[in-house]
Amino acid sequence: MKELINTIIAGDCIENLQRLPDNSVDLVFADPPYNLQLNGELYRPNQTKVDAVNDHWDKFESLAKYDEFTQQWLAECHRILKPTGSIWVIGTYHNIFRVGAIMQNLDFWLLNDIIWVKTNPMPNFKGTRFNNAHETLIWATKSQNSKYTFHYHSLKTMNDDLQMRSDWLIPICSGEERIKHNGQKAHSTQKPAELLYRIILSTSNVGDLIVDPFFGSGTTGAVAKKLKRNFIGFEREPFYIDVATRRIAQVVPIDRSLLEYRIEKRPPKVPFGALVEKGMVKIGEMLYSKDQKFSAQIQANASLLSGDKVGSIHKVSAALLGKENNNGWAFWYVWRDEKMVCIDDLRYQYEKQFLPANPTTLLAAETLVPISVNSFLD
Repeated sequence: MKELINTIIAGDCIENLQRLPDNSVDLVFADPPYNLQLNGELYRPNQTKVDAVNDHWDKFESLAKYDEFTQQWLAECHRILKPTGSIWVIGTYHNIFRVGAIMQNLDFWLLNDIIWVKTNPMPNFKGTRFNNAHETLIWATKSQNSKYTFHYHSLKTMNDDLQMRSDWLIPICSGEERIKHNGQKAHSTQKPAELLYRIILSTSNVGDLIVDPFFGSGTTGAVAKKLKRNFIGFEREPFYIDVATRRIAQVVPIDRSLLEYRIEKRPPKVPFGALVEKGMVKIGEMLYSKDQKFSAQIQANASLLSGDKVGSIHKVSAALLGKENNNGWAFWYVWRDEKMVCIDDLRYQYEKQFLPANPTTLLAAETLVPISVNSFLD
């Protein structure tokens, strides 16, 4: 499998997916044929022809044939996905409901449906329907019990400290981002880099393996490389393979130090009593608030005594402040080498000295508001 990593594999996606081992992939992004079932050509009011999606790869004999194809490639994705991995599938009203039903039949566990709201959608030129201004993404795991990756706090920070929502306002590819050949779109359904940026950044880690069964113009691979993830892409059309190969070759990865999820790191699960037991703070020693307005003495049972107030580091600090609750780790300081040291720093020292390495588990689910990264791959 090593020889397949960071390459585009020519040929049928189902046959190529069968080459991958069970439980070997961290993330799948799939942008399958939508089976749009378009009837006739579409023209603007000025009688210029609309460059719509009418490619041969988007046509199927019947809905039954489309369902059979969908079931086959999704079954392979379920097989290769790690128990800790997740899958994203994008579609429109033409296909996404059929895709979702098949995913549930294959025991995928649906986490969210994300609405990609296109801020610059193509108008409905005939005036016979609502302007179709969105596409739907399904985010799912291999099973209900999957311990999937989700960088919740990072996305919340990215969204001005607001929980991420399930509606993403992102423009469709246009301008310099749209890859063209001889003045025409190189790929009719090229997805914006911003869309893949959010998906990959939020639900994978540096070094993870991402598989895209319908690689097209290579947006998944380009963003994966930029974010120091590995990828495998499957694509039938030699022209698209050439477009994607040239595109990815020009991408410069971001420095690894800028890709660390520092904000996701959770405080170590170290009780204050553990610091007492290890002698990192002494029985009888005094703790102080940062401004030294308050003080408390450490008791043998790891409680604090301050005047008539006794209890945990949290309860005593809250009582002194006249509050119901307070974070004692951030409130109390101890003198070390003629300077005050926050006891919160001591529990991180404890973690390094006495606890085995234990990677942070990242879970949850939510979404984003508009940001502009159309030049993300520049």
